[in-house]
Parts: sequence; C-alpha cells; structure tokens
Amino acid sequence: MLAEIPGTVLFAAATYLIMVAAYYLNKFRYLHIAIMVGIIAIDCAFPIYLVLTHDWWKRLIIEGEILSFMLWMHLILVLTLYMFYGLQVSVARKIFRGEGSGRADHRRQALGILIVRALVIITGAMFAK
Repeated sequence: MLAEIPGTVLFAAATYLIMVAAYYLNKFRYLHIAIMVGIIAIDCAFPIYLVLTHDWWKRLIIEGEILSFMLWMHLILVLTLYMFYGLQVSVARKIFRGEGSGRADHRRQALGILIVRALVIITGAMFAK
C-alpha cells in the first residue's frame, strides 16, 4: 500500500506528524521554535519543488485541470495556511519578547494551522499521480 503513495505525500505527512509533536513539545521552547521554523521553511519551499519536478503545464492547461474546483480549493487552503503562519510568527515574536498575553492566541492559531495543514495535505494527495 505504501508503495502506491507518492513520496511527496509521504514526506508531507511525515512533516505533519513532526508538527503535531512540536505542538505538544511547546514547553521545550527552543526545540519547538526550531521544529516550527523548519516546517514553515519546508512549506514555503514545497511549491517551488513541485513546480521544478512536475509537468504542470500539461496537467493544468492541456488536461484542463486548472478549471477544477478542487485545485482552487487547494490553493485557497495553501494561502490560508501561509496567512496563519504569518499571524503565528507575529504572535510568537511577542511571546519571545516576554509579552505573555499572546499565548492563548498562539495556541488557538496553532490548532487552526494543524487543521488547515491537514486539509492541504489531503487535498494535495488527491492530485498526486
């Protein structure tokens, strides 16, 4: 079964599990920060990797997948994830400076990120060939 799943989907799922671990390891501040910075960097570089390694012109334009509702939903979820990351980094910087008032917001945003990232991975897996 695992042999049928593309490597990109397995990689994204593995990074998601690491992200979940970081969520629960928030007491280890520097480990939590290192993991999250790494995950955010991976998520920002992932579209570049996909563009460089896949024939998107054929798939989107020739096969007409660019008009797919699922594709646009996936893109909106990715943009939502990036927005959450921006908010999360902003609040994390406040917390790191010693302003503890943002801890509740940071935790709620983290749950939002976990949900949205799971949806991004699921919708992305539907496109994997």
